[in-house]
Formats: sequence, C-alpha cells, structure tokens
Amino acid sequence: MAFNTNTDIWLAGAFAAFSVDILVYPLDTIKTRIQSPDYKKLYTDNGKANKALFRGLYQGIGSIILVTLPSSGAFFTTYEALKYTLNDAMPPNSTLFMPQPVINAVSSGGAELVSCAILTPAEVIKQNAQVVQKDIKGVSPTLQVLKEFRRNPLRLWSGYTALAGRNLPFTALQFPVFEHLKSYFIQKRQKQKGGKVDGIVERASITAMSAGIAGSGAAWITTPVDVIKTRMMLSAGKHDQASKETKDIGKLLTEGLASKSSKGIFETAREIAKNDGITGFFRGAALRAVWTALGSGLYLGVYEGGRFYLEDSRKAKEGDPIMQKDWSNTKIGIGPSRSQGEGVRKSAWQDE
Repeated sequence: MAFNTNTDIWLAGAFAAFSVDILVYPLDTIKTRIQSPDYKKLYTDNGKANKALFRGLYQGIGSIILVTLPSSGAFFTTYEALKYTLNDAMPPNSTLFMPQPVINAVSSGGAELVSCAILTPAEVIKQNAQVVQKDIKGVSPTLQVLKEFRRNPLRLWSGYTALAGRNLPFTALQFPVFEHLKSYFIQKRQKQKGGKVDGIVERASITAMSAGIAGSGAAWITTPVDVIKTRMMLSAGKHDQASKETKDIGKLLTEGLASKSSKGIFETAREIAKNDGITGFFRGAALRAVWTALGSGLYLGVYEGGRFYLEDSRKAKEGDPIMQKDWSNTKIGIGPSRSQGEGVRKSAWQDE
C-alpha cells in the first residue's frame, strides 16, 4: 500500500467487481436457481434440468453492478486500512502480538461487515430477479421485483445477517490461506528468477491462482450458510404482505418481516433440513466451488493488477515518495519506542 491512495484501492476494487459480474454472473444465476425451493418444480423435468434453468442468465445484473462497485471499493479500502493498521501495531511498535493469519482474518471480517451493509439490498433484488419467470414480454425482471418492495423498502435489508454470516466465515477462511499461498508462490518465483518478480501480469497471475485455490475451498465449506441466505432473500420477495410493519431494524436484519414468506435464519434452516435433509444444505456446492474459484481468481487478480498498475503509474509520474521524503530530522539508532518507554530494556534471554 506504500504508493497507493485510497482512490487507487477503490478504483481497483470497483473494476475487479465489474469484471467478475460480467464474466461469472451466469454461473451465479444457475447456482441461485439450484438452491431455490422451487428448483424441482420450475427447473427440472423428470429429474433432469430443463431449458428454463439456462434461460435469462443475466437477469438482475443491473442492480448488482450498480451496488457492487461501491461495495467492493469499500471492502478493499477497509481491508487494506485495517491490515496496515494492525501490522503497524505489532512489535516493535507495541507489546501486542497477533499472528499474520489472524490479522488477515480480522481485516477481511471488518471489511465484509462494511461491504455487506451496502450490498444486501442489491443481493436481495438480484436473487429474486434471477428466478423470475419472464411471462410479461418487455418488462424487466428487476422492475418486477422492485414492485414487490414498494410498500416496505426495508425488506431489502432482510437477510443482512445471513449474508454477513456467509461472507464472514468465507473471508476468514479465504484471505489467510490466500495471503499465505500468494507469499509462497512469490517466494518460489523469486528463487527461480534470482530474487525478483517482474511485471504486473506475473504478479496478478500469482494472485489469481492463490485466490482461486483458497476461494474454492472456502466456498465449499460455507455452502450451507449460502443456501440459507439464498432462501431468506428469495422469501423476502414473495408477494404476501407482512402481518404488521416493523421499524425495528435489528429484528428486520436477523428475522425479516413477520409474514408467511419471510423467515428467519433458524426457521429457514429447519425448513431445509425437514424438506431436503442434510444434502439440501450442500445444494449447488460443486458449482459454487467452481464459480468461486473462477470469480475469486479473477476478482483478486484484476484487483492486484489494477492496484500495481496505478502504483507504477503514480511512481512514474510523481516519483518515489520514500526517496522524496525529508529525512534530515530523522534520528537513526536505538531510542525509545512505544513498547519500551524511555529506555531500551534487555530481552529475557540477555538477562540470563
């Protein structure tokens, strides 16, 4: 992050999200339909997938593009800022110690909470639009879904807890593994090339490969939460009205509205277990692992490539900020630090 501004991080994250949305969205649509409670009724004939499963694969993409751009920028800006802050708080700057995988997990978790708050309404609209049967010609599936939320737009945030509950463990699993694999592959490449990794494409490729491996494993493990999240968001778009309006945002985020169709996390989980058994929680797991491997690889690969491109452009235009800094008043040598107070103390092994 040494040469990147927050604007650089935001732009790189937004461009990465746009690339993924365009290229991987059809697989996400198929995954949503497979996880839908109406999958067997609408998308299969005698146990085999029918044409409806593969029709209108870009339904609802408009809303998700509009919102994932700011949400992805917010994620990466928060992630990089938290990671930098936590690393800076480690020894010798303080006595606090936190392993690097924990730092990566905490940073990605905090970033997800921010991102999910922005993303939830678009995710609800998107998933409901993905399963709309296009009976009315010329009418956008997204507009059909929006009509269902006119009376109570707050329903768009039902499922926030399920979305965060899926994304938090996903990123907590993915990012430590991703950062470890990236460091491993970079070090291996440096040994092969005599200590240097050249070029934006090479660095982005290493990032994409690491992210794909880490993302596919995390996606498979967190599929049960993803199925619950999908069912909750689809139920939020059903036409039946709530028995009463609610202004309790906390209750709305965890349970949705008190209606026949809008269900909470535990009720949704019980319904899946009752109707589909344990296998119902892993519906679409293989497809999700594949598209997450592609999506995560492309997402983080494009992000890293974009970040390095903006960094190199900034350095070429403005020069190296480290070399331009005024070091005349900088004291070099042993002195007090935040962890040591006014003097330098010996380590425990030195006192022996």
